[in-house]
Amino acid sequence: MPTSIELCAGAGGQALGLERAGFGHTALVEIDKHCCNTLRHNRPEWNVLEEDLRIFKERAGDYSGVDLVAGGLPCPPFSVAGKQLGEKDERNLFNDAIDIVDATRPKAVMIENVRGFLDAVFHDYREHLKCQLKKLGYETDWRLLNASDFGVSQLRPRVVIVAIRKDLAGQFDWPDALPHNPPTVGEILHDLMAERGWRGVEAWKEQADEIAPTIVGGSKKHGGPDLGPTRARKAWAALGVEGRTIAPEAPDPFHNGMPRLTVRMVARIQGFPDDWHFTGAKTNAYRQVGNAFPPPVAHSVAHQLQKAISKPMLRAVSA
Repeated sequence: MPTSIELCAGAGGQALGLERAGFGHTALVEIDKHCCNTLRHNRPEWNVLEEDLRIFKERAGDYSGVDLVAGGLPCPPFSVAGKQLGEKDERNLFNDAIDIVDATRPKAVMIENVRGFLDAVFHDYREHLKCQLKKLGYETDWRLLNASDFGVSQLRPRVVIVAIRKDLAGQFDWPDALPHNPPTVGEILHDLMAERGWRGVEAWKEQADEIAPTIVGGSKKHGGPDLGPTRARKAWAALGVEGRTIAPEAPDPFHNGMPRLTVRMVARIQGFPDDWHFTGAKTNAYRQVGNAFPPPVAHSVAHQLQKAISKPMLRAVSA
């Protein structure tokens, strides 16, 4: 079984995708206590390290020889919703991730970030990153992937950066999009909306006939969970969903007006299995879901990486 280290693991979206692709986690590094509690609750056997990435990198050499270094590095430095300070942002952890790659020398690297990473203003920074990885012996590529192309019922464009050891680089292919569109919001959430006997669920399902807008996690400075700014809430309203708050449970039988989503509903739209439990109060649980990398997308890329780094072993066995 190929092994991995997960940086900024969050609530486990990417980790689940890697697990499905056959990777065994040797360590998951995450500073947020709520996310760590979720990881431990769902996978007690995982080695969850609740600490700052900058502290972990000082002993990253202990994990030398791991097959994959993966992670979802903080997005605010590159987000169009922020100041786009990039490498000047104190939350930028790319240099620390490079140090960890240097210390562990994996066969491959997989980093997820927001689409703002590809903006023209960061061209020089992207080339610098590629140069750093080339000096360490890796070929680097990135691609903007839409979650809806991989069975997730929302658009959610995300950049995935892949770096592969030069002797293996020619064996990696980006995953192909699925041939069919994902379920609509109405189709994927119908049973959850109906679980308390809401009499309006069938009419609602007919209205919710598109995939979801991009789920957002919200800032810790924000007062509570919601489905995004005004534009996003208007898009949700077109699907018959009230986006100003998150509900503790499904609508009752006599509910009038637009229903709200529960944390479990949002998690399903993100591609999490229903048995993945998010610990903590509603606000903390929702933020864990909203900030996650959809597991099906992570799985699709990780599956291709797993094949790429395993081919030499297969040839060695056949020889």
